[in-house]
Amino acid sequence: MTNPPATIPLTPTRRAAGLFAGLALGLAVLTGCSSQGASTDCGLDACTVTFERGVDASANILGVEAKLVGAENDQVTVEVAGEQLTLTTGQQATEAGGFAVTLDSVTDQQVKIRVSRNPGN
Repeated sequence: MTNPPATIPLTPTRRAAGLFAGLALGLAVLTGCSSQGASTDCGLDACTVTFERGVDASANILGVEAKLVGAENDQVTVEVAGEQLTLTTGQQATEAGGFAVTLDSVTDQQVKIRVSRNPGN
């Protein structure tokens, strides 16, 4: 006859350790990006990238690089996942490498885009 496996009761200390480990992993996923001349605000499936104009601005987000190529008036050229896109404010999302990219805003000092994973990719 075999004995059933022993179970270890979940004490408050073990629960707290498990919760802490889960939060640390979630924070690592959300902060897994880097940038130069840009700031990022990321969730699990989307990031908002704010590029500073007049500098070599890029960000690594969601496993791809997003780079500001140029901006004039309300039209911006960015490179996302190796593909160059020309975007205008208010335009529907443009697809690049399995991502949907939209231009949120353009000012004299900043360009803000949103990059999100396309559903089903």
